Amino acid sequence: MIERLRQRGLTDLAARFMVGGLFALLCTNLFAEFLRTGHLTGLMLVASELLVVIFTVLRRRATLIDRSAVAATVTCVSLAGPWLLRVGDAPALVPDLLTATISAIGLCLVLVSKVTLGRSFGLMPANRGVIVAGPYTVVRHPIYSGYLVTHVAFLAAHPDLSNLAIVLIADGLLIVRALMEERVLCGDDEYRRYCDRVGWHLVPGVF
Repeated sequence: MIERLRQRGLTDLAARFMVGGLFALLCTNLFAEFLRTGHLTGLMLVASELLVVIFTVLRRRATLIDRSAVAATVTCVSLAGPWLLRVGDAPALVPDLLTATISAIGLCLVLVSKVTLGRSFGLMPANRGVIVAGPYTVVRHPIYSGYLVTHVAFLAAHPDLSNLAIVLIADGLLIVRALMEERVLCGDDEYRRYCDRVGWHLVPGVF
């Protein structure tokens, strides 16, 4: 038992170091782009991902967590993908003001949702308590909805093939991760009652 707890503690520490390292790489790239061009869209992505770092450090321990290899892989790829996005030479599809505004909307959704979730935020599919307030009365995963908005806005600002591949793979697995979280949480009677009230996963009227 002690050995298992120590392994979990080391795994948790490694996850936090990975989050911090990838975030540092993202900041280096996007701050350089801002200083060169003055474009704000990349800074919106930095702000959004900074919240991941903060809430990862502050999160509470889960009462139930999916520690399977599949869950770990899905979580790592969906988490690391956006931090691998890079600025490029391809012209933006729309003006920076528009993509920055869309990113800001996504960031606000992420911020409000994470504040509502509080220390129940986590990375791996787990039960850290059922939250049924704020944006969670509209969709089951409003944080992920906000991520999708900011990622699409960044892609519109920097539309090269590598960024497209990263967004398709990482955000596709983000959706899988949301469904895996629901599978864990469905063991909780309160969460099942919540799902009866809120049917949409990410986008009202769509999914």
